[in-house]
Amino acid sequence: MLSYLIRRLILVLPVAFGVSVICFLLVQIAPGDPLTAIMPIDATAEEQAAMRAAYGLDKPLPIQYAVWIGNLVQGDMGKSIASGRPVATEVFGAVKNSLLLAASAAVIAFPIGVFLGFLAGYFQESWVDRCVTALSITGVSVPNYWLGIVLVIIFSVNLGWLPSMGAGPGGSGAWEWDWLHVRHLVLPAVTLAVVPIGIVSRTVRALSGDILTQDFVQALYAKGMSRVDVLRHVARNAAATALSVMGLQLGYLLGGSILIETVFNWPGSGFLLSNAIFQRDLPLLQGTILVLALFFVAMNLIVDVVQAAIDPRIQRT
Repeated sequence: MLSYLIRRLILVLPVAFGVSVICFLLVQIAPGDPLTAIMPIDATAEEQAAMRAAYGLDKPLPIQYAVWIGNLVQGDMGKSIASGRPVATEVFGAVKNSLLLAASAAVIAFPIGVFLGFLAGYFQESWVDRCVTALSITGVSVPNYWLGIVLVIIFSVNLGWLPSMGAGPGGSGAWEWDWLHVRHLVLPAVTLAVVPIGIVSRTVRALSGDILTQDFVQALYAKGMSRVDVLRHVARNAAATALSVMGLQLGYLLGGSILIETVFNWPGSGFLLSNAIFQRDLPLLQGTILVLALFFVAMNLIVDVVQAAIDPRIQRT
């Protein structure tokens, strides 16, 4: 197990390097001047040159990348062009809120998706299977930002049960563990959980349905093993692949929630990324994208290690 973990850690290094290069280049080659938003319209050529030099934008791209990586190694992600605040402070504060939202959505989505998937897999070709399939396809197909707007109209505007925006009373971005703040989490978490429920349930349904048709399941029944014990063996055989899908979905929940966070004005990384795009804030864009991408890489690593612990056969590959 230790040798497998070391191999996986070694493979992460070139992936992380490639991610940093792509994050840097994608932002740099985008059209537009990032300093336009903060420079006066009547700024002279000397003032523009001084501003570009202050942010290091006057240097060739390879040098800019080397300086950026060197600062990152020291924990310095630069300063936001729009706000002037350290990028690390803004990014990690937003990522903390996004992690809270993604974890809440995962707590809702994964148990429901696994339960529905096993239910449909056990009762294949029955009305239960057809109902679960219809729900899964609907969940994957419905645009989550549209669903968020519908939920706001129903539960916030019409019924007045839940707040529609912000992470706290009055649209505050500060989070505390009390009912006043948890109420703000309900609608965005439920909206974000709909797509993973459909994906996880379809995956688990296919896995469990395939395993239930294998010979070893019939042998377990022939030995007189109870239905619950058989299902436990089926779940263990399906766990590795299902865990892989759920790990990827957790990464998507964190990085793909930009529309949900915008709809609900949730102060997370997606909302921060949206503002950085519109403001053409290069340091903030680079920092946010890099942190989200590295989180996705880290999630893949964790899932691979847990998969290997569950199924030792994976360690031989």
